[in-house]
Amino acid sequence: MSAGEPGRGLHRLLRPRLRRVDLLVAVLLAALGFGAAVQVRSTQELTALGSARPEDLVRILDDLSGRDARLRAEVEALTATRERLRTSAGDEAAVEEARRRTQLLGVLAGTVPATGPGVLLEVQDPAGGVPAGVLLDALEELRAAGAEAVQLEGQAAPDGAGAPAQERAVVRVVAATWLLDEDGGVLVDGVRLRPPYAFTALGDSATLASALAIPGGVVDTVARVGGTAVVRPADDLRVGALRPLDRPRYARPAPGG
Repeated sequence: MSAGEPGRGLHRLLRPRLRRVDLLVAVLLAALGFGAAVQVRSTQELTALGSARPEDLVRILDDLSGRDARLRAEVEALTATRERLRTSAGDEAAVEEARRRTQLLGVLAGTVPATGPGVLLEVQDPAGGVPAGVLLDALEELRAAGAEAVQLEGQAAPDGAGAPAQERAVVRVVAATWLLDEDGGVLVDGVRLRPPYAFTALGDSATLASALAIPGGVVDTVARVGGTAVVRPADDLRVGALRPLDRPRYARPAPGG
């Protein structure tokens, strides 16, 4: 045996060897860890519901029942529209339906104003602790509860020319709306807003108010970060902020309509 052979043998013993069984054990441990994390989270959610008050559980159940009723009503309306178009002898029903859907799509796209019942959600943030994520959660909760038109209002941030202190800025919220944290406030579709904030949402006022006030929901989340949220149902609200209609860059109407 040469003088270098003991050193090479020791090196082979100390060098880790990756075997197939080691990979299998690593995969099983990772799967076990993931399963444990999911189980802990599920247990925490069940514990939260188990510790909720009876009136809170009733409110959560009512919110879920309301969402189920809205979805069923939407299915029935779409089914009735399909049958009416199918049995129509001429194109008049199709044209009328197209006009109606154009108006509805204008409301959803934010290109036409809308009025109706809904809620006003006022968010006070004196300490500046309400981030964009909390406002986004409020928006998603409103959408899930059936809000059909939403606008977000806030104190206008000073620009280069210096905006008046009392000026308010309003942004029409649509499917493509984005929110981003910014020093002293949030950036909504490129518009700088400062607290206090106000959501105006049109829809079933009782359902929207219930969704925002469920335990652990928007009102509780705002309170945890140092703010206050007040929900005010109303029978006649107006969402008047509009979004400009983007001009197509490439598409053009076909000749002859």
